[in-house]
Formats: sequence, structure tokens, C-alpha cells
Amino acid sequence: MGDARPTPSLRERARRAVQSELVEAAQRLFIEQGYEATTVDQIAAAAGMSRRSFFRYFGGKDELVLGKYDRLGEDFADCLAARPVDEPLWVSLRSVVALILSYFSDEEKARGLAAMDQVVNSSDALRAGYLERFDRAQETLAEMARDRAAAAGAPWSDGDPAPRAIVGAAFACLAAAHAASNRWGVPFDEAVDRAMAVVVVAP
Repeated sequence: MGDARPTPSLRERARRAVQSELVEAAQRLFIEQGYEATTVDQIAAAAGMSRRSFFRYFGGKDELVLGKYDRLGEDFADCLAARPVDEPLWVSLRSVVALILSYFSDEEKARGLAAMDQVVNSSDALRAGYLERFDRAQETLAEMARDRAAAAGAPWSDGDPAPRAIVGAAFACLAAAHAASNRWGVPFDEAVDRAMAVVVVAP
């Protein structure tokens, strides 16, 4: 059994669903007409809601763009929580990394991710927000790793950097594999497997 995590309330699940719908609507518009040309009114209309309703879920376009990475961080945590606590952390993290791979194996999701990446890289503020969210996601996973180890009867001592280092290494493998895939056309999943295989993680 995986880590125990609070089950989101019905209200929170409904909120996340609406946020995801808005993000998907925005992605389609960004792909079709670009980020700058896309307005909040257009995004709201594409999702079948009013401008006023839009602002119940996001403070603006920038927050919506970064909201995608908030959702992704939550998905990472949910994936790790679903893994057995006695499974080696590195094996569990391979399943977490597979979430990103699923985006690239789906043509529509890959286009959406590329569109969002392009938007993020066009703005220093958005780039900083993106990096902050990925750092937060890694910290969450590291804390979950500590809880897993304690539940499995092999806790790390306070201040031990190992959980954060292992999680960071998994994300570094993901980044290296992405770069290799883009530069040399290596299949992304194969590049991830290769990158993670060469890292030796202490039990």
C-alpha cells in the first residue's frame, strides 16, 4: 500500500476539474493564436463560463499557465502515494517520471505541453514561477520519501539530504533525457530509462 494522503473533498475535486478544463481551453487557444493574442474572455468562453467565473479559479492568464504545473506537481505526489512503501524509492520515482512520458506519447498532450513551455520561456516571471513550482514539487516528493522510509521501518535521520538528493536526481535524469531526445532524436522513454539506469542509488 502507498503513502496515506488526505482524499480531496468533493468540492476540491470539482474545483480541480474546472481548473483543468480552463487550462485545456487556454492551451488550445495558445496553440491556435498565441499567448499574447489570447484574452481571459476568450478562455472563459471556450470553457463555457463567464469572465467573472474565470477569476474564481485563476487570478489571470499568468496564474493559469503556472496552474498547469501546480496540477502536475499534485499528480506527481498522487503517483508516489500510490506506490508500495516498501518499494525502492528509485523504482517508485520511475513511475512518477512516467507521468511526463505519458504527455509526450500522446500527440495532443505533447502539443499542449510544448505550447505551455513556449509561453513560459517567453517570460522571465513565468519561467521563475515554473522553476519555483518544480522545486516545490520535488520538496513535496522528498518529504513523502521520508514518510515512506519511516513507514517501512528504515527512517532517514533528521537533516539527511538523501531523500531530496534522490528526488533531484530523478528530475535531473528526466531533464537529461529530454535534452537527448530533442538533440539526437532518441526516443524519450528510452532516454529516460538509460539516464536512470546509470545512476546508482544507495538503498
